[in-house]
Amino acid sequence: MHFTKKNWVWTVVLILTVICCAFILILHLKNWVSNSDNSLEIRSGFYNVEIPLNELDSVVLVERIPPMERLHGFSALEKEKGVFREFKDSLTDKKVHVFVDNIEQHKVKLVYKDSTYVYFNLKDSVQTLQLFQKLGGKIGALSAPN
Repeated sequence: MHFTKKNWVWTVVLILTVICCAFILILHLKNWVSNSDNSLEIRSGFYNVEIPLNELDSVVLVERIPPMERLHGFSALEKEKGVFREFKDSLTDKKVHVFVDNIEQHKVKLVYKDSTYVYFNLKDSVQTLQLFQKLGGKIGALSAPN
């Protein structure tokens, strides 16, 4: 086999590709949740959603997410992430964001802007329950009359 000076280019391209793929995998490894006084931001890799707490309608703990059509995203091992569309409402193109780190655990279903859904959970079920209770308390405080 004869080596030429052009082989180093392909080696560099291969190494950069592997580094890029590893970086993307690390970004999607877990959900990153930022919870401030007036908004909740959930980020996982390329997928990001920011929910103003004053537009939050309900917070429910569900065991399973409903069957949906994946518009883009991925399912790997116990993770399910991306943008989906519900089967029952396929005519209106209503998008559902899903950030599930562990498909076996309960998920938090957030409804905001009257009909926009977000399903999420964290890898640790205790942290998921704590965030659920915190959001439920904020909804109660926001909906209570002055």
